[in-house]
Amino acid sequence: MASGAGKSAAFILQVLNVFLYFLVLSIASWAVNHGIERSHEMASVLSPPARIFPIYYPIGNLVTGFVVIFSLIAGVVGFTTSILGINNVLKWNAPNLHAAAASSLISLLLTLLAMGFACKEIDIGWTGSNLVSTKPIS
Repeated sequence: MASGAGKSAAFILQVLNVFLYFLVLSIASWAVNHGIERSHEMASVLSPPARIFPIYYPIGNLVTGFVVIFSLIAGVVGFTTSILGINNVLKWNAPNLHAAAASSLISLLLTLLAMGFACKEIDIGWTGSNLVSTKPIS
């Protein structure tokens, strides 16, 4: 009885994970497409250090490109590991559960990396075309 309850709860959480990672993946894909379409016209006026990253985002600051790329990577890996996790939960034996846990840990770490870049971008704020912070150093 407890095994069946755990299996159904894990299955529901994996399905929720698939939907959430699909949402992250679709938003990050849209942002990459938006950045690619705007790069040619917007990045031609930037100074050489800003031209190093091939995708320029007219929104946010220069950290936005890293946030979007790492969110896209985390979305792809998370979506894939969630689908594989559903398969592993349906089999419900020790080796498959360990494989699901290991792949989920990798997905979690990539998601935390993307979240760290997003937090840094929020902390920096809008700075125009450079990453110089206007906060006083204390």
